[in-house]
Amino acid sequence: MIPKDRPEQEVPGAIMRKDRFAPDPATIARLKELSGLNDKEVKQMAETGRLVHLPESWTLIHESTPSDAAYYILEGEVSVRRHKEEVATVGPGTFIGEAAIMNHALRSAAVVTKTNVTALNFTPDAGRQLTEDIPAIREAISAADKARLEANKGE
Repeated sequence: MIPKDRPEQEVPGAIMRKDRFAPDPATIARLKELSGLNDKEVKQMAETGRLVHLPESWTLIHESTPSDAAYYILEGEVSVRRHKEEVATVGPGTFIGEAAIMNHALRSAAVVTKTNVTALNFTPDAGRQLTEDIPAIREAISAADKARLEANKGE
């Protein structure tokens, strides 16, 4: 049951905030703790994303599909799977799904929640805007993309 004072609504299997332009103090604090961004950047990131609560075993990204969203994990863990085999487990402070959006490519892996997950969801346009506005995010995504490409060599 969702408390009435929380600006959220249920969607199939997930819960999303209705008013994504009013980030709650807990989201702001968690973003600041995980990201290392300054107050202005944290506020912009929180206001740009949509807070989502995803249940365990929820597939939020399907392999070989067009990119429709990127996520920044605030709480919980997800399994990254290529060809149905787990290749990584990632958690708080991690962007997922951002590479395909930034590179205008199909998804290279599926992502399934291992636990209940709280994350910020970003549309492709919002994700690209954040990388233009906040150099630290662009650099983090670029570094993660490079590491991913190195790890995937030979596949």
